Amino acid sequence: MHHDAPILIIGSGLAGVTVAREFRKLDKTQPLTLISADIGGFYSKPMLSNAFASGRSPESLLTTTADVLAEQLQIETRSGCNVLAIDRAQACVHLQGETLRYRQLVLALGADPIRLTIAGDAQDAVLSVNDWADYVRFRERAQSARRILVLGAGLIGCEFANDLRYADQSVTVLDVADQPLSRLLPPHAAERLRSALMAAGIAWRLGQTVSALEHHSGRLQATFNQGDVETFDLVLSAVGLRPRVALAQAAGLAVGRGIQVNRQLASSDPNIFALGDCAAVDGWVLPYVMPIMQAARALAKTLAGTPTDVSYPAMPVVVKTPAMPVVVCPPPEGVAGTWEEQVDAEGVLARFVDPDGHLRGFALVGAATAEKNALAKALPAWL
Repeated sequence: MHHDAPILIIGSGLAGVTVAREFRKLDKTQPLTLISADIGGFYSKPMLSNAFASGRSPESLLTTTADVLAEQLQIETRSGCNVLAIDRAQACVHLQGETLRYRQLVLALGADPIRLTIAGDAQDAVLSVNDWADYVRFRERAQSARRILVLGAGLIGCEFANDLRYADQSVTVLDVADQPLSRLLPPHAAERLRSALMAAGIAWRLGQTVSALEHHSGRLQATFNQGDVETFDLVLSAVGLRPRVALAQAAGLAVGRGIQVNRQLASSDPNIFALGDCAAVDGWVLPYVMPIMQAARALAKTLAGTPTDVSYPAMPVVVKTPAMPVVVCPPPEGVAGTWEEQVDAEGVLARFVDPDGHLRGFALVGAATAEKNALAKALPAWL
């Protein structure tokens, strides 16, 4: 460890920038460098899935430029830089034509969109929106698109579908599962969401896949597994994310579903930390805003000299589908139990109860979302 070297943070998303901001509250003088593969400015990534209908320009989503961030926090920012390798023995990272030493290294690398393998000549025309530059490309294409196919009825897919429909686009959502939010919602809650989005004009192809995608007269022709064919102007994939672990793995760090870190966010190298979408924190992979904020605050304290375990209270996720409000707090993985759903005309209140009768998770749709805070307080902490 080079004691005169800066703390290096690789990644300028919510995780990396929040660590920098929280650390600066605790230590005003320690040199800190923020390395970004893109423009290096800060924007709210969750806003990307509901910015189109409101007419938000890509520029308006950038709340802070890299230069302003550097001035505000008294840090060095490196934009447009790809880290090629980590040299743990020398405590440095290699960029193109440059080597940077570090005192401690923070990996806030994010995750990559999962790319489906689809037959045909148009697979490369499928768009994903995972960062600001992706949104710029998507928005340019979407403005002239009339018919849009969204692959994936998970959280991001449903949010984009709702937003695009509110912008008066014709939207079809496809998923191999037989309901939206299949990993988060029990059946009645999912059906209430599906019905509301359908009433808003969204078409569903559930329990289906795309078997081929071809360029056809300037548009995209999708052949579905049932054999029927439809033509679209744009295909957006939202089938999930895969944590970016290659850089860490090449450096010999322990990886699994993400870069493996303990509750102090330390990897198998005690001088290298990880958080956010790229990390598995004590086995937990939680690519949501609130867990990232919790981890960033704890890590800032550790970097400032006070080793601090991250704590995860139960943290509900608000799904941005204004056609039908949804809040979900899924039970921890591996917890046995059953869903108990209360259904009425105004909404669905679902509780996940373990064999001992204890509340371990919930899902709220429609008016039932008003119960979010009360139910969250009744849940045990996750970590």
